[in-house]
Amino acid sequence: MKYIFLLFTGFIFSQQTQNFDFKSVSGQLLLNSKEKIVSGAVDFQFEVLKDCDTISLDAKNMEFSNVKINDKEVVFINTTKQLKIVFPFTKSQNHLTFNYTVKPKQALYFVDTENDEVQIWTQGQGRYTSNWFPSFDDVNEKLIFNLGISYDASYQVVSNGVIKQKTPNGNLIHWQYQMEKPMSSYLLMLAVGKFDKKEFKSKSKIPLEYYYEPKDADRIEPTYRYSQRIFDFLEKEIGVKYPWQINRQIPVRDFLYAGMENTTTTLFATRYVVDSIGFCDRNYTNVDAHELAHHWFGDLITAESSTHHWLQEGFATYFALLAEKDIYGEDYFYSKLYDTAQQIKFASRTDTIPVLNAKASSLTFYEKGAWTLFVLHESIGDKAFKKAIKSYLNKYAYQTVNTQNFFDEIKKVSNFDLEKFQKTWLESTAFDTPTANALLSKNKTIQKRLEIDKLKKTPLAEKIDIFKSTLESNVYHSVKGAVVDQLENEKYESKKPLLLLALQTNNTEIRQNVAQTLTKIPEDFRLNYETLLDDKSYQTQEIALYWLWRNFPDHRVKYLDKSKNWIGFNDYNLRTLWLSLVLSTPNYSNDQESLINELISFSSTKYEATTRQNALEKLLAFKIINDQVLSNLVGATTHHMWQFSKFGRDNIRILLKNPEMRASFNRILPNLTPDEQFQLNRLLIEKS
Repeated sequence: MKYIFLLFTGFIFSQQTQNFDFKSVSGQLLLNSKEKIVSGAVDFQFEVLKDCDTISLDAKNMEFSNVKINDKEVVFINTTKQLKIVFPFTKSQNHLTFNYTVKPKQALYFVDTENDEVQIWTQGQGRYTSNWFPSFDDVNEKLIFNLGISYDASYQVVSNGVIKQKTPNGNLIHWQYQMEKPMSSYLLMLAVGKFDKKEFKSKSKIPLEYYYEPKDADRIEPTYRYSQRIFDFLEKEIGVKYPWQINRQIPVRDFLYAGMENTTTTLFATRYVVDSIGFCDRNYTNVDAHELAHHWFGDLITAESSTHHWLQEGFATYFALLAEKDIYGEDYFYSKLYDTAQQIKFASRTDTIPVLNAKASSLTFYEKGAWTLFVLHESIGDKAFKKAIKSYLNKYAYQTVNTQNFFDEIKKVSNFDLEKFQKTWLESTAFDTPTANALLSKNKTIQKRLEIDKLKKTPLAEKIDIFKSTLESNVYHSVKGAVVDQLENEKYESKKPLLLLALQTNNTEIRQNVAQTLTKIPEDFRLNYETLLDDKSYQTQEIALYWLWRNFPDHRVKYLDKSKNWIGFNDYNLRTLWLSLVLSTPNYSNDQESLINELISFSSTKYEATTRQNALEKLLAFKIINDQVLSNLVGATTHHMWQFSKFGRDNIRILLKNPEMRASFNRILPNLTPDEQFQLNRLLIEKS
């Protein structure tokens, strides 16, 4: 049984109400990773500004004891959502102390790894820190946190801020972290695991720490290839020094999202831990830049409510794209804007919620928010835009903001018609295509892309010469990719010369377009298609292997021999595909049982959710189903990642339509865990 001891100290800079001004909070916590329980003793220091009788803390599903004000026991109410203290408060300095215990339903996760080890990590945004530490769900309440942690000496422990002290104590190490500036509670983080790290410094001398699991030591460079460059670029582009003492990045297993911008320490999903081949399809660059940009737009200044959420997500998306522009160039930048414009336009046909609305979609907050900033940037000019951004950040540093606060700074540097602009970009669900196209058309690549896209309904015979010259030109690859996309439903004989030209570009993305769009492969194109198996792209290899195996049964042995040692991404995409193909190829292997066991093992709890789902998809698709597969599928329904649990439920519903499968599920029911039994029983009694 492992435990974790935590010491919290925080200074609350904003008032909870007009009656109270919380000054600090200290706490000593214990995490039981076996029972997944958090317990602790907490001490809040606060000032009463006006006589009143109740204070409240956000605290989900917690049990409390020894609740005292100034060392005297008081009446308290536990609503299961809040701790309310009833006491005749008068103007004075006070402290509130109590003990608490909780088994968090969300926000703090214990993930089992190999050799009975564990990773522990938190996710506050959207899941609120008050599920594991009594705090404030209101983002307008900002605190300085100091976190001290004692844990098994073989583990790394990370929290917000810098390490002030690291003290050995037997088989434990005490880690003392300290923050200097305030932040909202949802940005509080904790990560515990078997990590190593590489240390660097930015041009401005900010320490940069990039973490990794020891097994991924050979993936450090491609994973963090542009991290230091992105940091230096954003500091210069934003014009305001990085507002925190240190920047860390840590990949954690089964993370709920791509990444999370916890102050000073970004957590991100292990799917972005890649080698140089994996970098082609699944690199960390955009997520890296997005989460780092949030350290200004979200962490330093925080949207006061969800209505103004675009001030965080739109800004982080736009500045991440500017960072990628610095790395990959203007053609990449404009091509990404063009692609998102198409997505927004398509969504606007049915999406009736604008940017300035708490219920707006992610596409609206992120991509339309970024487009709003791009249009504004282009409209008022680079100098004025940067001046306004710098003033905005400095004026509202460590505070909360709304859209009007931002526009007030724009008004100081420009006479731009913000009222009309707001109605068009923030209050309307329509997409201003004429303005967008005018701005995009400044780029020659987009001029050509618009020309190609206008030919979608033109017969191939009438546009083949344009397509040929485009594929033979030096135009940016996204334009050539658009040509290949238009060929998907054309007759093979007519498009073959163009497909050959596309392959001859030797561009990985264009060649992958060919692999994806040509799923029925003629014999006279087989040798050309087979070259895709040698591309430096795990995604291309997966697509090509599958479709070659499907189209040419007589050559299956050759394809399987070639790919037998492939692994792929860290979700084993190529290995699991190979196993499923081998098991569906008669007489290829004399050791079917061990291969079946290997594929099934990838669907077990030994692996991350992405690997498990990858394996289960293939087992179900190729009808390799036994009791263990069914048990592993039920196991998916209890996972904390909603995408994976939904995958499990959806596929069980499909299988239950088959009476034999229903009988199999009933047979394995007694051998499942209580949580698994609960989930399966719910599905068994559902009405079809």
